[in-house]
Amino acid sequence: MTRTATILREYGPFPGVEAVHGVSYDGRQVWFASGDKLNAFDPESGETTRSLDIPAHAGTAFDGKHLYQIAEERIQKIDPESGMVLSTIPAPAGGADSGLAWAEGTLWVGHYRERQIHQIDPETGKVLRTLQSNRFVTGVTWSDGELWHATWEDDESEIRRVDPESGEVLDAMRMPEGTFVAGLEAGGDRFYCGGGGKNGVVRAVARR
Repeated sequence: MTRTATILREYGPFPGVEAVHGVSYDGRQVWFASGDKLNAFDPESGETTRSLDIPAHAGTAFDGKHLYQIAEERIQKIDPESGMVLSTIPAPAGGADSGLAWAEGTLWVGHYRERQIHQIDPETGKVLRTLQSNRFVTGVTWSDGELWHATWEDDESEIRRVDPESGEVLDAMRMPEGTFVAGLEAGGDRFYCGGGGKNGVVRAVARR
C-alpha cells in the first residue's frame, strides 16, 4: 500500500547551507550534513545550535553516544561534544554511499545507485549482509525495530518500510509532487528528511 506523505513542518533554508545530505536525531537535536560541516538544530525552535567543521557528504547516524558521518569513501566516528573524529572505517560503497543508520550494534548504509542497503560492523567496516531494493536508496533509518529507507528516482520520492531480512517493501509513503528525500531519520512520531537538491531544508514528515 502506498499513501501520500504528510509534511508537518519545514526547517530552513539554513544560512550557508546549499544542500542537506544526511540527517540524524540524538533525542534533543536534529543533526544534518552539509558538505563541509555537521550541523544541529532545535526541532522546536528551528534554530541552529551547533556546527562542527567536519567533512559530511552523505548519511549521518547516532548510536546514543557518538555520531557517525559518511565522508566520501569513509565513515567517521565523532565525539559530538568536542567534534573530534575518534576513528574511521571504509564505507562499503567506496564513495557511492548514501544513508546511514545505527541499530542493534551495527551500522546500516545505503548504496545509492546499486539500490542496496549494507549492514556493516562499526569497528571494521566488514559487510555483514546486503538487502536489495528496486529504487535508488537515499536515506536509511531504524525505529522501534522497523527498517525504513528513502528513495528518489525519476522525479519521485518515497519513504519505505522494508523487511530487514528480505528487503520486501511492507509500507510506503510517496512524497508530494516536487518534494524529495535525501537524508532520513526517525524521531518520535515523525521522520526528519533532508530536502534533496540545492534547497538546504529539512522537512518533518508524519510517520503514520
